[in-house]
Amino acid sequence: MNNKVLVKLYSPEFDREFDVFLPVNYLVWKVNKLVAKCIGDLCDEALNLKNEFFLINKKTNEIYNNNSVIRTTDIRNGTELIILTKK
Repeated sequence: MNNKVLVKLYSPEFDREFDVFLPVNYLVWKVNKLVAKCIGDLCDEALNLKNEFFLINKKTNEIYNNNSVIRTTDIRNGTELIILTKK
C-alpha cells in the first residue's frame, strides 16, 4: 500500500465532488479537518473547523470512527466518500 489513497469525496453542503488524496497514516478526525479546510478554500467559503465532521462510505453507509487510522479502514483507491458536518 502506498502512503496515500485517491478517493472521490462528495460534499452535500456545497453540492460538489472532489478527487482527493488521503494520507493513510493519519487518524480519520485529522483527515476530516484537513479535507474540510481544503473544501472551504476551494469553494471560497470559510468553514467553521470547530464543527465536527464525519466521513461516510457512499456505498456501504459506514460512518468511520474518528479514532481509526485510514490504513485500518476499508478506504482504498477509488472509494467514494461523503463528508458531513455536525453543527
